[in-house]
Amino acid sequence: MDIYKFGGASVKDAAGIKNLSAIVRDYQNGKLLIVVSAMGKITNKLEELTAAYLNGSEDTSVRFEEIKHFHFQIIEELFEGKSHSIYDDVANTFVEIDWLIEEEPDNDADYIYDQIVSIGEVVSTKIVAAWLNECGNKALWTDARNFIQTDNTYREGKVDWTKTSQIIQKDLVPLLEQNIIVTQGFIGGTSENYTTTLGREGSDYSAAIFASCLDAVALTIWKDVPGVLNADPKWFDETELIAQLSYHDAIELTYYGATVIHPKTIKPLQNKGIPLFVRSFIQPEGKGTAITKNNNPLPVPSFIFKINQALISIFPKDYSFIIEENLSNIFELFHKHKIKINTMLNSAISFSVSIDDHPERIECLIKDLSTEFTIKYNKGLELVTIRYYNQNTIDRVTVDKEILLEVKSRHTCQMVMKNKA
Repeated sequence: MDIYKFGGASVKDAAGIKNLSAIVRDYQNGKLLIVVSAMGKITNKLEELTAAYLNGSEDTSVRFEEIKHFHFQIIEELFEGKSHSIYDDVANTFVEIDWLIEEEPDNDADYIYDQIVSIGEVVSTKIVAAWLNECGNKALWTDARNFIQTDNTYREGKVDWTKTSQIIQKDLVPLLEQNIIVTQGFIGGTSENYTTTLGREGSDYSAAIFASCLDAVALTIWKDVPGVLNADPKWFDETELIAQLSYHDAIELTYYGATVIHPKTIKPLQNKGIPLFVRSFIQPEGKGTAITKNNNPLPVPSFIFKINQALISIFPKDYSFIIEENLSNIFELFHKHKIKINTMLNSAISFSVSIDDHPERIECLIKDLSTEFTIKYNKGLELVTIRYYNQNTIDRVTVDKEILLEVKSRHTCQMVMKNKA
């Protein structure tokens, strides 16, 4: 029993779907469940459609038509003629959005987001399943919302693991006996049958949920890179493939912002001892990266860059110490405004954090913090994290940079920086 996960880049066009089919064709190890993301940049397009609808923009319908045209163009390239059932199947799926945007918004914005944006995964998997069957595979489309059960926290659904596991064991396991299962990443369902999403880029997490609940032999995530690299190629001209990685290091790297794997992916696999392979759909013959319980340190330093960072420094107005009560109040406000701290440092009378720059959220946060604290705020910064650092690696990334905050542990160095004037 294996789980394959294909992201949006792997199914961005008809050629990508054909390539996916070739990879599946070469699978010879038994039962297989495939998790597929929305195609290409469709999630972004659906987010823009959602914003247009909520804002009452005149181009809402135009945006939606562009999204539909994109998918039907791919279908036309895959299937000869227009008699294939996939045309009606996809058209009927898009009707869910049609019904929603015909009316004025009358629900919570996050709820509306989930109902619209989730359709990207539903449509992509219908097309992939249809093509696999066209190629002679016995593929069965299934709705992840019937299996991954969450609470009603829209855009960040919390998984009910007990209920999810029970349903998967009862209803999904029998389907795997005779079929390759094609299902969605990123989405789940509530007890009232409403759609939720699991957080942006959450398809990896979905695959890990299925892997854990099915006690899979392995999970393979197919990417457009050879595996896990020690730096993002868009930042470094020369990168190195990491052939083996421990669960611990993988969790550290994803927590600090490495985008090759979703941060929530590792824990469900670690709990069951299920290995995670990151391989290239461009060169599927490559071995990629194996993430396992092996605790060997990384063979090379790893670099993670996060841009558009804001640095907030918090000072008690009466110059008292930053004590547990202050920190409790501060963290409570960060939680209230849904702001994740990327790194932090406290001294006797200050507490500084680096966060992603969400202007509206930060404005509300600073307003609340300012009732008790004096606030200093910088934006337009970058956060660099080096796992297994040394002075040479630090020097490499700090050329012409001013370091505003630096935090070091035994294996990790984090620096918040800006360009020197």
